[in-house]
Amino acid sequence: MKKFGVANAFGLYDMHGNVWEWCADHWHDNYKEAPSDSKAWLFDDDNNTRLLRGGSWNSYPSFCRCAERDWFSPNFRDHNIGFRVVCSAA
Repeated sequence: MKKFGVANAFGLYDMHGNVWEWCADHWHDNYKEAPSDSKAWLFDDDNNTRLLRGGSWNSYPSFCRCAERDWFSPNFRDHNIGFRVVCSAA
């Protein structure tokens, strides 16, 4: 396994490629008209496909990056899809 030896701002190493990460955003083909206020980009339809980011442990290395995107139905489950818990100090 390739290791980069550089920690992120939280002191964690090699975070990309653990699991595909569910995002709150619905799938869009591109970023045209995306919100500029960091809010989730949603449609009115809750059953819309959801965005996944980052690749997983069984992806090709070129897919293990934060810009890599995919999508699935919100009720799809697999062993290489998860989520990241984020909190703010504010």
